[in-house]
Amino acid sequence: MKDTKRDGINMQENLCPCCQNPLVWDGRYHCAQCKHHFNKIGFCPECDSELEKLQACGAANFFCNSCNELKSKSKIRFEFQAQD
Repeated sequence: MKDTKRDGINMQENLCPCCQNPLVWDGRYHCAQCKHHFNKIGFCPECDSELEKLQACGAANFFCNSCNELKSKSKIRFEFQAQD
């Protein structure tokens, strides 16, 4: 993912792991070039375990079951995995 700037706000652009084209959201992450759908998975910066996404009141938080604590979104490593 690369940083982009939109309306003066830094945002991360979601790029296809295969061809590096921007992914579009159609209810899932989709690459128009590769014709694949992807899941965006977060991993703990300390133990590298897959994180659980908790959503409440419009805010998303990420919890590591191994470390038993919430993790800062800015430190999480995200990767896109192809859906079956």
